[in-house]
Amino acid sequence: MDIADLQIFATVARLGSMRKAGEELNTVQSNITARIRTLEENLGTSLFERHHRGVKLSAAGQRLLPYYERLAHLMGEARQATLDDGIPKGPLKIGSQETTAALRISPVLAKFLRQYPDVDLNLRTETTANLIGSVLDHKLDGAFVCGPVNHPNLTASPCFSEELAIYGPPDMTSIAEQCDDTRLRIVVMNAGCQYRFMLEDFLTRLGRKNVPVLEFGTLETVINCVSAGLGITMLPRALLAHINRIGPVSLHALPASCAHVETVFIQHKDALPTSARTALFQTIQNHWDDVNADDDRHSRQAAPNASLRVIS
Repeated sequence: MDIADLQIFATVARLGSMRKAGEELNTVQSNITARIRTLEENLGTSLFERHHRGVKLSAAGQRLLPYYERLAHLMGEARQATLDDGIPKGPLKIGSQETTAALRISPVLAKFLRQYPDVDLNLRTETTANLIGSVLDHKLDGAFVCGPVNHPNLTASPCFSEELAIYGPPDMTSIAEQCDDTRLRIVVMNAGCQYRFMLEDFLTRLGRKNVPVLEFGTLETVINCVSAGLGITMLPRALLAHINRIGPVSLHALPASCAHVETVFIQHKDALPTSARTALFQTIQNHWDDVNADDDRHSRQAAPNASLRVIS
């Protein structure tokens, strides 16, 4: 068994077909079939179940596939380590919640790319749960997610604290009144959205359990549905200006005890500390140290905003 055999195995598993794997790997189907058969003989077990439409992984094949993915990742890291001369460059994949991307991280990424133009930065927006999974699977080099994050294979570095608020239809007068409405619905991003869990917990403490949930794929759709009166959502208060450009909503402050959430930058503990990754992390730390210092100065100088009713 060698890495080339495992690559063929993984390609067949992904495509579900020996023929398609041969086409992708630029070889004849008979060669693919022979290599898979030899691999199965060496391992003493069948890796695929054959059917008239192609093949699918057997139980043994499902157990083997993650080992190939780990080996492929290590091979990629070995190549990166060999080519890394200390100058940040090459691919760098970063994830973020959509709200954080829209509101917070553009300046830090712009600053990073101005300083390191040879880095090929890719940003992907997902829910917190999906981003954590992608970092654990080494599909992302790091991600901005809703904290706290406690996992033995991840490091989590605090970036900033976000004030949350309830957004409702334009005619919504209070959260308490909305909770009394039997038609109450939660409107959120797709499954895995941390704000959804926090909103459900908040409503439970107000006596509303198992509130129906409407899930959508984009922030714009969520806001359009809230604006149309389909339900309420929980999002950062600082998004208000951005949200008002999408559709009219009402904003309702939360009690101080549950109004704040920390955004953290997570990385895999075993990830290769490439020059690009190290430079990005240092840029993030420096940027948010400066931002948080400015926020502290402004909060001491600004008068409290009493325009919103805080419910308890």
